[in-house]
Amino acid sequence: MYRLIALLALAACAAAPKTVAVGRYRAPDAPIYSNAVMAQNRLVGTWSQVAAFGGEGCKPGGAEITQGAGGLNIRYRLCESGVEMAGAGPMVSQTVGRFTVPGQPGPWWILWADGDYRTLVVGSPNGRLGFILNRGAFPPDRLKAARDVLEWNGYDLRKLVVY
Repeated sequence: MYRLIALLALAACAAAPKTVAVGRYRAPDAPIYSNAVMAQNRLVGTWSQVAAFGGEGCKPGGAEITQGAGGLNIRYRLCESGVEMAGAGPMVSQTVGRFTVPGQPGPWWILWADGDYRTLVVGSPNGRLGFILNRGAFPPDRLKAARDVLEWNGYDLRKLVVY
């Protein structure tokens, strides 16, 4: 009996599992297109998160993408739907510009990259994620272009938080 009481007391101290409230940020019937002409090796490097859908509630994060023997690898900490999400592992290429990323609520589709690969717009067909990654300065013209791409792909820009 004492062991049962001790076990119940210990269980009461355990942290509850984190529930991530994932939003829907794009119209489900809207077409979505990934960047089919991108050079995936140009994604390698350090990226800062400069905007996210449902981004209230946590600080912006970033990602480090490296080239491994079998393809791209990623280590990330991002604010998504107001919750900090972190993970690491292979970015499995589904086709050009589309990846499966460990721990994410949907595939990453690169909707747009500027010509010099300084800004990436990432979305997902299921609409459960959307954010903008950037390297270096983030001028207003690239923010406007990124917003235009998101809107064209059915995203509700009223829910976009720019950091």
